[in-house]
Amino acid sequence: MKRVGAYIVFLLLFSATGHGQSGKKYVREGNRNFENKNFEESEVSYRKALNKESDLFDAKFNLGDALYKQEKFDEAAGEFNGLVNRIESNKELAKTYHNLGNSLLKSQKIEQSITAYKSSLRYYPDDQETKYNLAYAKDLLKKQQQKKNQEKDQDQKQDKDQEKKEQDKKEQENQEQKKNDQQQDKQKQQQSQPQKISKEDANRLLKALANDEKKIQEKVKKAKAKMQKVKTEKDW
Repeated sequence: MKRVGAYIVFLLLFSATGHGQSGKKYVREGNRNFENKNFEESEVSYRKALNKESDLFDAKFNLGDALYKQEKFDEAAGEFNGLVNRIESNKELAKTYHNLGNSLLKSQKIEQSITAYKSSLRYYPDDQETKYNLAYAKDLLKKQQQKKNQEKDQDQKQDKDQEKKEQDKKEQENQEQKKNDQQQDKQKQQQSQPQKISKEDANRLLKALANDEKKIQEKVKKAKAKMQKVKTEKDW
């Protein structure tokens, strides 16, 4: 699909009826500047015309065009929107709604631009440029909504993934805490129970005790024998 800009038409209205020469003079000046692509100067001229005669339709309409050309889309939309309740001609209403739709579309107000294009087609159903721009705006809105849905789904997936990571982390921490608690309980049980010795260690211990007992008995016997010997030597 081509860009909508290729199908946007800006119409300069040259009114044959006079609202006063002072205002129309600036409108003609603005139109010349517009045709020479001096859009800033044409804006100034149209505003001068409106200062002289605030109800000049062609001055307000062309001012909207001049603002659009300077990419002042919100201001342009305001000018066109302000005209729609003052127009009786279906043709002029169609043109005004068409340009209002273009300005809104450039301002990324897609749904409002669709409404404006539909209004334009009510007054001029056969305008192909408006039909194209309407189809383009609808397609753009559809893509925008699809993108939002995709972003929403992506955000939901990221939230779920993050939630699962947090749950897994918490479960792992619980498992580690449980394992540490079990190890601590085991250590406490080992500390509270008497330590067991092997059979070999027990035999060595008994043997050592028996040797010690034998040595003690020998020392006792020697002590007794010595005492008896001393006593015998002193017995007269």
